Parts: sequence; structure tokens; C-alpha cells
Amino acid sequence: MTVLFAVSGHVARVTIDRPERMNAVDVATETELERVWCEIETRDDIRCVVMTGSGDRAFSAGADLKAGGESSGLDYWAAANPNGFGGIALRHTLTVPVIARVNGLALGGGFEMVLGADIVIASQTAKFGLPEAKVGRLPLDGGMVALQRLIPRNIAAGLMMTGRMLDAAEAERYGLVNAVVPPEDLDTETDAWVTDILSCAPLSVAAIKDTIRATAHLSPVEARDLRRPALIAALKSEDSDEGVRAFREKRVPVWRGR
Repeated sequence: MTVLFAVSGHVARVTIDRPERMNAVDVATETELERVWCEIETRDDIRCVVMTGSGDRAFSAGADLKAGGESSGLDYWAAANPNGFGGIALRHTLTVPVIARVNGLALGGGFEMVLGADIVIASQTAKFGLPEAKVGRLPLDGGMVALQRLIPRNIAAGLMMTGRMLDAAEAERYGLVNAVVPPEDLDTETDAWVTDILSCAPLSVAAIKDTIRATAHLSPVEARDLRRPALIAALKSEDSDEGVRAFREKRVPVWRGR
């Protein structure tokens, strides 16, 4: 198995487990990742996902170019997963927050998976890049369209047109990551973010993610007035009343996700 998947305490952990290949993604791994994301979407016991790679060298080096196959770039594009690289780079049907725990290199498709996350926690050793142009290809699975929407256009263009990499400090400066910590503190920092997410009402978190993802192209007023189903569900939920009641009673709320 090249993808480790475990759920405990409402947290799913998705780990690409090919450290000998820098956690590069071959066809079998891509298929398993898509299966995992589909399962997560069907489960109401999962409230947060942590996505990472095994070892301490790489989050993921992207597509495994040594895995065989001689398809052209055009064929690759035609057969691309509509959800983007790893089934997550462009996925819009996942309602729970995804934290990318970036423990090393995130290159090509690996970087595209990071771009699909909602929160990014990076080790100081992490580096990010889309080097596809160096091998005559393109960052088709999310990078070319997503990166320019998350950092300044010229910075995104420069990275993709040269194949250069961003180190963790630069990525933090451009607002691409939420926190950068020493390698030995990566799990502690990631777990702190998980704890904070779990302290919030799950339907509220889902509505926030849905609104962010679905309304970025609208004006603030248009976005505010859009009656998204996730928004309505959160406002009408039992948890909405429970949160206020717990605040007044000076106790920790008990979220039921309904």
C-alpha cells in the first residue's frame, strides 16, 4: 500500500508512503488517493484531514516520471483527474478542512496538492516548486491555475517560467503557508491547528470552507448574499444554538454536527 489512511478522534491522516521515491505519485498511488478522498467525503465522523508524506525528505516530489508510460503531454492533459493532482489539488466537493503538513520538498504535483489544502504547516526544510517546464511539460493538474490566485502573479509566473523553488520562509512571506517551524516541532504545530479546528462547530467550519471556495470570483456583497446550502445548514443547526448556550453557561460546547 502506497497511501496510509487512518482515522482517530475525528481526524483523518493521509500519508503518501513512498519515501524511497521521495513520495512521488505513480498511477497506483493516484488511484488510491482518489479512493481515500471519496471515502472521506462519505464519512460524517471526520472533521479534519492531515495530509503529508512519509519520512523527512519530501512531502511529495510530484508525478513519478520513472514509473513507466510514454504518454504525451496532450494525452496526460486529456486523461487528467478533474479533481487535480492526487485527487485534491482542485477538489471542490470535500467539506472538511485539509491541513498540508509539509515535511520537505513539495515539487510539481506535490506542490499542487499543497495548493489544494486549506491550511499549510511547513518545516523550515520545506521547499516548493513547479519545475515542469524544465522537462518540457506544464503544471496542468492545478498549479498553473491555482498558484497565481494565492500569491502575487509575477511571483507565480517567475516560479513556473524558471522552475525555481521557494523556501519555507519565502512561502510564508507570500502568505502561502500558515506557519513555519523547526522540523522537530512540525507535529506539535500541526496538532495545535487540528485541536483548534476541532474546537469549532463542524458545520460552521464546513460553511466557511464552502463559502471561501465557491465565492472567490464574486464581489464581497454578492458573496455575502449567496445562499449556499452549507451556510443554511450551519445557521439552522442544533450546534448553532449549542454554541451560544455553552458560551452563556461558561462551558465547553458539545458539537454534534447537526
